[in-house]
Amino acid sequence: MAPLCDDQGMQIGIIGGTGPAGRGLALRAAAAGHSVRIGSRDEGRAQSTAVDLVERHPALELDLVGGTNEAACSADLVVIATPWDGAIATVRPFAGSLEGSVVVSMVNALTKEGREMLPLYPPRGSMAGQVQAALPGSKVAAAFHHLPAADMENLDSGLVADVLVCGDHDDARQLAIELTDSIEGLRGIDAGSLAQASPIEAFTAVCITMNIRHRAHSTLRIAGI
Repeated sequence: MAPLCDDQGMQIGIIGGTGPAGRGLALRAAAAGHSVRIGSRDEGRAQSTAVDLVERHPALELDLVGGTNEAACSADLVVIATPWDGAIATVRPFAGSLEGSVVVSMVNALTKEGREMLPLYPPRGSMAGQVQAALPGSKVAAAFHHLPAADMENLDSGLVADVLVCGDHDDARQLAIELTDSIEGLRGIDAGSLAQASPIEAFTAVCITMNIRHRAHSTLRIAGI
């Protein structure tokens, strides 16, 4: 597969992109030179979110707009950033328009108990697995799970992190890694098939729990690779 992440960048659509995780990825991707459309069920909210991010960084001339989730589906790469409990209901109606597309799930199924986050295990083992079942004609990869949203949205945070990428389609993993590597401070690592999404997603609970306990914005770094 020829790289899509060239000097012109790629078109990225983010379904459910108005939340903290979606906003952070949208900003970082746009700052890396990609054309980004933030999607939402509420088009007005998506538009206001995009305007806010652009106005905060006027010197960057970000190619970042807001629109509907349906409009976000027309991108080269589509990211799902919705809350876990609404993710499948949100994406299932777009199965036809996402036929053959690369879709990246950054969704984690988590619940809070006291001062800890605990992982939940969907019937197919992971939210990425659930997404692949809901979008059988799409090429689903899982990525961006362990990134602190606040640091992603703060371009001056000095964020440095590794991003584990898994999926059953080589080209989907490649494209997700290309996007990751194009973003300052991030490195994409091929973590294998979509079966790895279950432990990857579950480890997010550990990351968030440590951040709560230590009042930190920790990141994942893999030594030896």
